[in-house]
Amino acid sequence: MRRSLMIFICLGLSLQLLSQSRPETFEQEILKTDLEITMVGIPGGTFQIGDPKSKMSDEQPQKEIEISPFYMSDKEITHDLFMVFRDPEIDLDEQGNPRTDGVTRPSAPYEDPVFGMGKFGYPAAGMTQFSALQFCKWLSEKTGRFYRLPTEAEWEYACRAGSTSKYFFGKKKKELKNYAWYEDNSDGHFHEVGQLQPNPWGLYDILGNVMEWTMDHYHDDAYSQIEQGAKDPWIKPTALHPRSVRGGSFRSEADDLRSAKRTESTLDWKKRDPQIPKSFWWNTDSPFVGFRIVSPVNQPSKEEQNAFWALVLGG
Repeated sequence: MRRSLMIFICLGLSLQLLSQSRPETFEQEILKTDLEITMVGIPGGTFQIGDPKSKMSDEQPQKEIEISPFYMSDKEITHDLFMVFRDPEIDLDEQGNPRTDGVTRPSAPYEDPVFGMGKFGYPAAGMTQFSALQFCKWLSEKTGRFYRLPTEAEWEYACRAGSTSKYFFGKKKKELKNYAWYEDNSDGHFHEVGQLQPNPWGLYDILGNVMEWTMDHYHDDAYSQIEQGAKDPWIKPTALHPRSVRGGSFRSEADDLRSAKRTESTLDWKKRDPQIPKSFWWNTDSPFVGFRIVSPVNQPSKEEQNAFWALVLGG
C-alpha cells in the first residue's frame, strides 16, 4: 500500500512538472474580425528525428536533437484566415479605410487554387512557400507577435507528440482514418479542418488533408548535415526549390503519412502557370499543399526578426 502510494505521488509530481513545462495555449485574434487562431503550447524536449528502419534514404541517419518550446496552430490555416491577408478591403483602419501600410499581398491566382473543393472553414491551399511566409510576416506585423512556418524538426517533433512509432497513434494503418483525411477516406478532396481526432498534443490534421510547408530547404542528406544533439536545427534555404513539405495529403497513401515522411517541392507544381515570370504567390497544380504556423516562446528581437525576413523573403 505504501509503495503504491509513493508511485502515485511520484506519478502525480511527474505529471505536474510536465504540465508546468508546457506553454499555455492561447487564442490569437485576427484584427477586427471574429476569426482567431488557437496556438497550442508545445513543450521543449529532445527526440530522435528520422526513421532508421525506413527504406527512404532521406529519413536517415536518425539523430537526437533538442527543440525549444514553441506554439503551433492547432489547425491548418484556413481560407477565411488567408483571405484577411489577401484582401485589403478586409484589413481596414479605425476609420474603415483600407490600410496603406506597404504590406505585400498576393496577386490574384490564375485559377481557383483549390479547384472548388471548399473555402470557408477549409484549409487555404495552393500557395507557394513564399506566400505562406508572407502571411506569417503580415500576421507578425499586425499582432506584434512573431509568427513563422515550422522547421522540419519542429514539425516532426510536434507531430510525434512524444511517440516513436510509425504514426503518433501507433503503427496500425487501420487507425489512420480516425485522425487523417487520405487516399482511403477523403473521396478525392480535402475537408473542413478539425473534423477528426487530434494528436496527443491537440493538433488536428497534422497528418493528411493538405501537406504543410516547413521553412527548410530540402536535401536528401539533410540529417547528415545535422550534428548529434543539435538544438533547433534548420536547413536554411539556398534556392527556390526544392523546399520541404510534411504530413501527406488527401491524395496520399497511408505510408506517406508517417511522422518521419519527407516530401520535396517541385517546379511541376507550377506546370500550368502561363504567367511570365511565373507567380511567386501561387502554384497552379498543388491544391494538396497548405500550411500551419508556429511562434517561439522566447520571442526574437525586432532586429532578429528583420534579419530573418530578409533571409527567407529576400529583403
